[in-house]
Amino acid sequence: MNKTFFAAIMMATLPIACTAPSSDNAESTEAPAAAGVFADLGGDPQGPVYTKNQGETLALSGYDAVSYFSGDAPVEGSDEFRVRYQGFDYQFANAENASTFQADPAKYAPQYGGYCAWAIGANNALAPGNPNVYKIVDGKLYLNFSEDVAVRWNKDIPGFIETGDENYPTHDPSEHYTS
Repeated sequence: MNKTFFAAIMMATLPIACTAPSSDNAESTEAPAAAGVFADLGGDPQGPVYTKNQGETLALSGYDAVSYFSGDAPVEGSDEFRVRYQGFDYQFANAENASTFQADPAKYAPQYGGYCAWAIGANNALAPGNPNVYKIVDGKLYLNFSEDVAVRWNKDIPGFIETGDENYPTHDPSEHYTS
């Protein structure tokens, strides 16, 4: 095991180890990470997050959010490296990416909860974001429904982002796309 991988695992598990209940009878205010979760960052959803089925918690269709920023094609994450953020589970290909996400989840989580950026910007509507149809704009990840929709999105990205940033907060976190 190389030193970088070992350090990443140690840094990732440190917050969990530090929040374990003490042996005295004081109640802990931190919830322990759920079984199988690499880390639980807590927090409440700031808006709806796209999942395949309502009530599920797997965000970004299981893709590794950090992998989008590497310059290569995004990769699917593993349940072994799952980080819960604002009530939703993000999966990562490795411990290093999970740790990177933990350090700044808002930087890596998709905008508009992974819903289609064009739909929220153009129509104030929720439509599924396809994890393979994406663009990084000003250091933020945006998904679109399809390649055809991405062509429309590309015609006025700044305008769609401006209206999307206004529209998305008007949606309740409990909303879910329905066909």
